[in-house]
Amino acid sequence: MTGPPDVVVGYDGSDFSMQALEWAMDEAELRRLPLTVTHAWRWPYGEADEEVKSHLRKAAEHVLYHGVDCARSRSAITGAAGDLYEGAAAERLVELSARAELVVVGSRGMGALARTVVGSVAGYTAAHARCPVVVVRGPGPIPVPRHRGAVVLGVTDHTPDAAIGFAFGEAAVRGLELVAVRAGHVRTAAWGTAMPLVPDVEVAAQVAEEDLLQRLEPWQAGHPAVPVRARFVTAPPKDALLDLAGQASVVVVGGARGSGRLGSVTRTLLRHGTGPVAVVPVTEGAPRAESARPGEGWARA
Repeated sequence: MTGPPDVVVGYDGSDFSMQALEWAMDEAELRRLPLTVTHAWRWPYGEADEEVKSHLRKAAEHVLYHGVDCARSRSAITGAAGDLYEGAAAERLVELSARAELVVVGSRGMGALARTVVGSVAGYTAAHARCPVVVVRGPGPIPVPRHRGAVVLGVTDHTPDAAIGFAFGEAAVRGLELVAVRAGHVRTAAWGTAMPLVPDVEVAAQVAEEDLLQRLEPWQAGHPAVPVRARFVTAPPKDALLDLAGQASVVVVGGARGSGRLGSVTRTLLRHGTGPVAVVPVTEGAPRAESARPGEGWARA
């Protein structure tokens, strides 16, 4: 398929893919982009003639028609198209990501089955896509209450610039606050030879937060209307972001760095988070975000 960048959403007719479709419709409207609803199917029973397989294909066409019809009838999107694919859903989503602005996929939530689904579809897509991927997690059937919480950005020394830019853009189009979070330990300090090492938590947090705001200055200048707040949390990064995920509209993290393998924090959010997670890949040749300079020893994620 060719054409302008669009928002792509995987749809299979389930409640969870409906949640993803709702999110994708919002993104397409806010970004003023066309929407592509894709549905993948394949014959699972071995060899069969085309006439037999045609029944399954017709069922797949019906599922896709429903998704596209919902997008056209329940949104102001100027262009909503369907994409029917015979093959693996994750592979098709990755293929479409090469020219998409954003890919959206649903996830069932926590539990062993959810981890299998995340590993086979959402996780694979997030690890291999060429554009940002939003994994919309839901606790159960729709409707799901719409969150108006902040856009939360998880920041480490290796967070790609693309993730920071995506978080600012998402906060801007949705009119939300951006909360940049850095998590880690506090370096201890010795105040005298006869005194034990004592962590000055307040000083550590202030230094880390000031440094984080300084790092975000170029993006803040480009989005002056976005309220920005920096937070330093004395906890493991995965615990800090999981704690914030339930109140956030979306949590934004960096994706795989060319290996097709997501980091432990991102994998934990996809498996156990309670809200949407945006995974932003490191594009080939993109410069790495600068490491923290002032106070970098105070907080390491």
